[in-house]
Amino acid sequence: MQDSSSEPSSMPPNTSMLIDNINVLTSDGWLENSCVELSEGKILAIGADVDVSAKVMLNGRGGYLLPGIIDLHGDAFERHITPRAGTAFPLDLALAANDASLIANGITTFYYSITDGFEPGPRSRETVRRLLLALEHLMPRFSCQARVHIRHEKVNTELHDELMGWIAEGRIHMLSLNDHLPELDNPAATERYLAGLRRRVTMDETETGHFLESLQNRRNLGEDQAYELARQARQAGVSLSSHDDHGLEDVERNRILGTSISEFPMDAETAKASQEAGVAVLMGAPNLVRGGSHVGAISVKDAIAQNLVNILCSDYHYPSLFRAPFVAAEHGLMPLAQAWKMVSENPAKAAGLGTSKGRIAPGFDADLLLLSELDGSPLSLQTTLVDGAPVFQRGKTRSSAPPVAVQC
Repeated sequence: MQDSSSEPSSMPPNTSMLIDNINVLTSDGWLENSCVELSEGKILAIGADVDVSAKVMLNGRGGYLLPGIIDLHGDAFERHITPRAGTAFPLDLALAANDASLIANGITTFYYSITDGFEPGPRSRETVRRLLLALEHLMPRFSCQARVHIRHEKVNTELHDELMGWIAEGRIHMLSLNDHLPELDNPAATERYLAGLRRRVTMDETETGHFLESLQNRRNLGEDQAYELARQARQAGVSLSSHDDHGLEDVERNRILGTSISEFPMDAETAKASQEAGVAVLMGAPNLVRGGSHVGAISVKDAIAQNLVNILCSDYHYPSLFRAPFVAAEHGLMPLAQAWKMVSENPAKAAGLGTSKGRIAPGFDADLLLLSELDGSPLSLQTTLVDGAPVFQRGKTRSSAPPVAVQC
């Protein structure tokens, strides 16, 4: 038997592993004092069905084994690239730091939410190209499984054919259609947008005014192109999302487009109508953890209480996604076992990964989190496994007793 506390990352890929002395969160609830067998990156068996002669033993020490987190919408990686306005760091350095942050917060599958925007700088098409190439080069070396989520701003009407080509070529795994260009007759929305722009781009007031005015006449063309992009996404099997929906008109348009996810609906009526149309509702974990929206949208706590949330995402803060299910349980909104589905099983299903990810069950990918406590602190995350391999360990875990002593 191999001691798993010694160089676990060097474990041969086909070596079987037995995690014992662990409480396992399955789709049907907790299995107490159980064990899980892994082989070739998959979950092979649970409980009494495991083979106790596995070559590697990992002692869970009475802790908790949960499915890895699937984050469909996160853009905090931008801060690794551009931590201050006017600065930019090498992509390999920034993305490596981001990957380390993901697995330390229990995120095992991450959709890099790249803004295909109308701004110069970090949210420009030029930046999208560079990020795509860098991600495709670095993905084999990442610990967290990476996918690409393009957040297309509809008024970014230039180079439409290029984006259509990326979808057809399979370089994009999720597409959301966004409209963050403020109406110039809405001072509050304009100032909110400008506050973010100032953090990303150095531009004086006169330049900013001309810039926003020049984009207003692109709206109609952008809407026409959105229908073409949606059709291309459906043909390529790419998950399609809407964004910041407000009202039944938006819900009906999404139905026509064929969206499967509604990101951040602005009110309860829109969220409920989206669900009734068969669309999964995604909201931000930071909203729940902080206690409210930073842009005046619906409270995620209130939305969960009304059963209006299917999926939680990190949005702009990775630790919040780990913490959020615990917050939901602490507020009595739902049991932790149910709340955890909002960060694992539900996003997997919405993104077309429901037959392979998001659950601890035989045949599913061995993307797992070993926790010492159920207190909601990332510091309780002891081990993150991706494809059955430990990619993050907070401290050494002692190997368990000999296989003959295992009781599952």
